[in-house]
Amino acid sequence: MHSLKPAEPDGKIKVIKSARMIDTISGGLIKDPVIVLNGRRIMQVGTASDVVIEAGAEVIDCGSSTLMPGMLDCHIHTMMFNCLTFHNYRVAQWEITPELQQMYGLFHAQLCFDMGFTTLRDLGLNSSRGLLTSHLCGIRDSINAGILEGPRMLIGGFTTITGSHLDLIQPRAMQRYGFQTADGPWELRKLARQNLLAGCDVIKTCVTGGGGTDKEEPDVRNMTQEELDAVVDEAHAFHKAAAVHCFTPNGQRMALQAGADTIEHMVFSEDETTDMIAASDAYVTSTLLHRTDHAIETRRLQGTAMFVINKMKAIQPFCFETFQKMHKAGVKMAMGTDMGFDPEMGSNARELELYVDLGMKPIEAIQVATINSARAIKLGDDIGSIEAGKLADIIAIDGNPLEDIRCLQDKKNIRMVMKEGEIYADRREGHTKNVVTVNPGDWKKVDYL
Repeated sequence: MHSLKPAEPDGKIKVIKSARMIDTISGGLIKDPVIVLNGRRIMQVGTASDVVIEAGAEVIDCGSSTLMPGMLDCHIHTMMFNCLTFHNYRVAQWEITPELQQMYGLFHAQLCFDMGFTTLRDLGLNSSRGLLTSHLCGIRDSINAGILEGPRMLIGGFTTITGSHLDLIQPRAMQRYGFQTADGPWELRKLARQNLLAGCDVIKTCVTGGGGTDKEEPDVRNMTQEELDAVVDEAHAFHKAAAVHCFTPNGQRMALQAGADTIEHMVFSEDETTDMIAASDAYVTSTLLHRTDHAIETRRLQGTAMFVINKMKAIQPFCFETFQKMHKAGVKMAMGTDMGFDPEMGSNARELELYVDLGMKPIEAIQVATINSARAIKLGDDIGSIEAGKLADIIAIDGNPLEDIRCLQDKKNIRMVMKEGEIYADRREGHTKNVVTVNPGDWKKVDYL
């Protein structure tokens, strides 16, 4: 479904050595791993006792670190007005130009990349200046062209009805700019095609209400079945994926009937529908980090309306309960944080701590953030595990996430970040390379108040 760079038969040979490696396929831990790279791809995976390092190969010694695949966040909004970079998002969305917002979108993506998230699926946004799908695609394309450093990015384009949850991210009274929403199956097909023309990888739509908007309840139907069928069909017709925002069992059933590739969010659930999801090919993206007390407080400090704050608090326990039910039922899960306004860009790995707190084993949480997420976005043949033939997306961790999942949250523990065989962050002893050279709080927050 997605085109990635091919192997390089005559690429430069590199060898990575370390104390241990997490095998996200078997769930095991390999001691003294040796990984041989040929250009962008992995050529061989073995151990110090069975891999012969050829003369002239560049050896990358990661010492006592734990190696694992680069992580994925499959639900993020890098171009939203995050608390790290804007003093008040409600003001910023009116005062910031799309061009400056695009620069901050890149910066937010780089913050995540620096923390070991080598792939982001950005599920789009609208703004006071219209849908900014092309701006997001510009970030992705500049990274792919090698102009700027950043993670691999897949871009979503909002394809929703008038007055949907994703429309109400903006104030009701806002004058809508351009072709932002559509109604009826054929108009929605046209909006999907507009987003596809802009270059998006994923069609993002919305079948129920949500949590982060004013005066709109989660169980409000945001689309008819006929409309949803049309949107998903249009995505699949162009060999693209369809991601469906969904809060309720009724919405989950609608998404399954339409053939959605991923169901976004875990909020309300019922056993029968959960079993239907588990038996399907669909993945569910959890987005629990957005539900934490810390995230809610962050939104309050940003000036979010108390109606929204109270709604976020009210749905919080249902989200955690649904995660536990879906995990027990065997639902296929992808990792996503829904970071946009909150919490802090680069803190993605805190999502995994929540999984463990709610009953997952650490290896399961790591698998959700790697191989499961890669499969969810149709890239499982190329990323998500350290195997021969796959792209060399590899990170080195000071510590063992299988013993303490929280070690993934501290930048100093992310000793190396490699994407497609190239090192973009190198904090091993004697090395000082970072993707982002400033620390949180070192840059000025944009404030036009």
